[in-house]
Amino acid sequence: MDRRELKIIFMGTPEFASTNLKALTDGGFNVVLALCQPDKPVGRKHILTAPPVKVLALESGIEVYQPDTLRTDEALAKLAEYEPDLIVTAAYGKILPKAILDLPKYGCINCHGSLLPARRGASPVQRAILEGDKVTGVTFMKMDVGMDTGDIIDKVEVEIDPNEHTESLMNRLAEASAEKLGDIIDAWVEGRLTSTKQDDSLATSCPPITPEEGEFTWSQDATDIHNRVRALSAWPGAYVLKEDKKLKVLDSEVLADETAVPDDLKDSEPGTVVRAKGENLIVKCGNGFLKIKELQQPGGKRLRAVDCAHNFTVGKPVI
Repeated sequence: MDRRELKIIFMGTPEFASTNLKALTDGGFNVVLALCQPDKPVGRKHILTAPPVKVLALESGIEVYQPDTLRTDEALAKLAEYEPDLIVTAAYGKILPKAILDLPKYGCINCHGSLLPARRGASPVQRAILEGDKVTGVTFMKMDVGMDTGDIIDKVEVEIDPNEHTESLMNRLAEASAEKLGDIIDAWVEGRLTSTKQDDSLATSCPPITPEEGEFTWSQDATDIHNRVRALSAWPGAYVLKEDKKLKVLDSEVLADETAVPDDLKDSEPGTVVRAKGENLIVKCGNGFLKIKELQQPGGKRLRAVDCAHNFTVGKPVI
């Protein structure tokens, strides 16, 4: 089928989704409707902000629909009006009811940010980093009524850099997905691809991140703290508490060369500053040392270590 004749409804909300939507529009696909989550207040001033998919869709002349739920007769009727041949989803954030899954002739394809059946759920990228995965990827899946349980059409692997944050990895996954999405759709519609069932015994779940998951203690392994920093730096931030005071660590590295630490401080208590000079703000952990690159002190603003390391005292607790 000619791409211009294939009527596609696209569903997605964040940047990951808009990158995939752009791949469809740039590739000459006929996207007849874009669905995304409702506009939400953003920032301290709570300014009502349109999600990236809405912005791109409107710029591309595509009608936007932002229902609170798809489980209504109104939503079903709205989608049915367009007589879609295919529904494509990417980080939409809602499970599609069976009535909608059954609408398009070629079913519904989801671009999911993990190598299914691993990391089914809402936070696959954050949890891949949080748990120290070396490799992740994107799975193109034929959707069913479950949470990321549908048959697998294809996968693409992406290596995770040991100092990479969620935002960077999400962008690279989006690019990997977008690069392959058009060819996947062509082959799927033409019957050149088959799908395979997931092995449920290998499935792992990743529920939404909660604010409490940002907390760590200096008694933890330096690598575990570093993974928490880079997984959660965008939200809710990795932080340590002491007497209700919160120190956020926004960027870090695990210290590879421990010769930078004076010998008499290598056995310090976890949380002790062992070096505070220039760009080196280094803290003792339960195992290893963490080099803080960016932080936010209680009641303060974001600061790079090079701009504030001199304010910390070697041999004393960091907070």
